[in-house]
Amino acid sequence: MFDFIIIGAAQAGLAMGYYLKKAGYNFLILDKEEEIGSSWLNRWDSLKLFTPTEFNHLPGMDFPAKKGHYPSKTEVANYFKIYAEKFEFPLRLNTLVTSVKKDKSIFFIETEQQQIQAKNVIIATGPFHIPYTPPFYKKLSPTIVQIHSNYYKNPEQLQKGNTLVVGAGDSGFQILDEISALGQQTYFSGATNVKVLPQEFLGKTLWWWFSKTGFLNFSKDSWIGKKINKSRQPIIGTDVKEILSRRNVEAVGKTIDAEEQIIYTEKKELTDISNIIWATGYRPNFSWIEGLELTKEGYPKHKRGISNTKGLYFIGLPWLHTRGSATLGGIKNDAKYLIDFIEN
Repeated sequence: MFDFIIIGAAQAGLAMGYYLKKAGYNFLILDKEEEIGSSWLNRWDSLKLFTPTEFNHLPGMDFPAKKGHYPSKTEVANYFKIYAEKFEFPLRLNTLVTSVKKDKSIFFIETEQQQIQAKNVIIATGPFHIPYTPPFYKKLSPTIVQIHSNYYKNPEQLQKGNTLVVGAGDSGFQILDEISALGQQTYFSGATNVKVLPQEFLGKTLWWWFSKTGFLNFSKDSWIGKKINKSRQPIIGTDVKEILSRRNVEAVGKTIDAEEQIIYTEKKELTDISNIIWATGYRPNFSWIEGLELTKEGYPKHKRGISNTKGLYFIGLPWLHTRGSATLGGIKNDAKYLIDFIEN
């Protein structure tokens, strides 16, 4: 029997592995993917982190790149692989966990291959579980190529013709930038009055300013943290105004409905769409954890990663404790808090 099972081998799971190994626990990290870093490698090809090197360090090993560099997804995945190798974490890949349940003081972790028993379980599966697409996507003609941003890699996936990008988050605007740069007519569906923050300001990176002002450290339970959490998240490092001003880009407002070849938006009916990119986010899925108490948004009820079930912990969730909880470099603070709680 293991002292701990960690489910998820990205930044959150690896950071917890570092502290558990340092403390001498018998543990195992499980991940459904074939290799370390797949959660990053599976994203679009041109993806780069918003955070520069100096804000991407996991505990015990700095990110291997020069200061001020914004790493690609491949660099992040390679960092994870080197990190796992350096600390010789016990890993079991290609292992999908289908259920977790507790009986008395023991957790039973069911995988597609076997049952594993442990005294404690740490869930580090992140927030990106089920890609969400508006239900009316099913009403569209099969001749229109539809791709959720989770599966988008590059413009080569698209067929010839006009493209609609739906979603006003970072991924939506980054993909809109990439596709529209090719010159083809591109429509954008989503809010255009978004707040945009530059990656650098007055010779310093945005994240330097965040760290100096304490922006990343406000607790989600503080009044400032609550205000930040409820507000629309800013777009970082993408020149939204320039993109929307391109002659081949047209903003059409919210997408309302669809029928065969017609897409109904707030501003017009689109009848000339060949491709749609749905950058419409994700829905959490923790249904495989038996007896778990969830919030109305579908996330586990917890206090700084400590659930209502003794021995069951969470790490890597958005706003687990602060805004910084969702960043590569911020995960170590949550991991350190959990190991201190476990040890005491």
